[in-house]
Amino acid sequence: MTRNFLASAAVLALFAGQVAAQDLKFAPGEDARFNWASFDSFKANHDLKGQTLKIDGPWGGVDKALFETVIAYFEAATGADVDYSGGDGFEQRVMIDVEAGSPPGIAVIPQPGLAADLAKRGKLTPLKPEIGTFLQENYAAGQSWVDLSTYPGADGTKALYGLFYKVDVKSLVWYSPENFEDAGYEVPQTMEDLKALSEQIVADGGTPWCIGLGSGGATGWPATDWVEDMMLRVNTPQDYDAWVSNDLKFDDPKVVAAIEEFGAFARNDAWVAGGAGGVASTDFRDAPKGLFASPPTCYMHRQASFIPSFFPEGTVVGEDADFFYFPAYAGKELGQPVLGAGTVFVVTQDSPAAQAFIDFLTTPIAHEIWMAQSGFLTPNKAVNTEVYGDPTLKKMGDILLNATTFRFDGSDLMPGAIGAGAFWTGMVDYSGGKDAAAVASDIQKTWDTLK
Repeated sequence: MTRNFLASAAVLALFAGQVAAQDLKFAPGEDARFNWASFDSFKANHDLKGQTLKIDGPWGGVDKALFETVIAYFEAATGADVDYSGGDGFEQRVMIDVEAGSPPGIAVIPQPGLAADLAKRGKLTPLKPEIGTFLQENYAAGQSWVDLSTYPGADGTKALYGLFYKVDVKSLVWYSPENFEDAGYEVPQTMEDLKALSEQIVADGGTPWCIGLGSGGATGWPATDWVEDMMLRVNTPQDYDAWVSNDLKFDDPKVVAAIEEFGAFARNDAWVAGGAGGVASTDFRDAPKGLFASPPTCYMHRQASFIPSFFPEGTVVGEDADFFYFPAYAGKELGQPVLGAGTVFVVTQDSPAAQAFIDFLTTPIAHEIWMAQSGFLTPNKAVNTEVYGDPTLKKMGDILLNATTFRFDGSDLMPGAIGAGAFWTGMVDYSGGKDAAAVASDIQKTWDTLK
């Protein structure tokens, strides 16, 4: 009887192992591109059988399914059971759960400001100091990531509370390789080259840029990305941080200079399709279509990695359209800054499983599994970039890995009344002809009224 029971148990265990293996998107050890050694090492050092972990975050739909393929490797390595319940309404949901005393073990937060708020309320557990060391040593522009996830706690003491995972790049310029080839243009490597190319396109009878700020009730936001990119190209990262926190006032000459750098493109009738007067009224989704007109109504469009969703149907990125890094000034010696966004993992209810999952995110395999599929970029220098699922992602990943500074979308870090209010409307006013200093002053006056 005992022998039969043990035999049956062995069969069940074997079957369970086969099911677990089948749940993994890529079989461990079979594809040499993956860093399976990092998976094996993590597995050897973590036994969490019988433990559960709840994770909540913003990812629903396709991204939820992709993240769950990553979670499967953590479960296979540790024996833990993970429940991810992400999707729309996450920001409100996590605040309700935290205040009710029933938070998830880990929250995946797309806005560092929300993470900072939770830390200030004493609702987050600081990460181990080793995580900060890991970020500095293994992430491109490592100190940037430490800074972005270091916040004051309830007692005012600053600590590292988060680890960024899955990043988006905004510092991109889109163009048609065929148009460039036909005109004899080369991809510019510096901001000086980019402005010279713009002048050359005008001299050749063309229009260099398509720019659109229209977005319904959110009209103006594309200009905030332009200004943020320019802040990083004419000022130091420290100035950028001070600006976002309002320690450097919006009407400071440094900020006004960045706004005027945007104006050099958007308020130049010869440089922008439809003239400067059409910038604010052109929908951001329609703006890049000028790249594909015949003849083209523009040659370049600055926008984030998501914009191909609004290209004409059938457009093949890498062939019909491509992109290059929105370059920095060679003469200002501010390195290669990259503007973007991303998600930060924080511990909202401490447990061995929660701490282990943070550790898991430091392994190359935790990044490579999603990299090999779609919609994922990482600043982790330890990954094999040949794993990327398509050449477009790999090229964006290379831009991220070459960054000397990474900064989060500034408007997302500002108070909502500024970053999703006065900044938007101010940029519409500026695009319409209002003086940059007056626009900046108006935005600062609004900020001064906030408590």
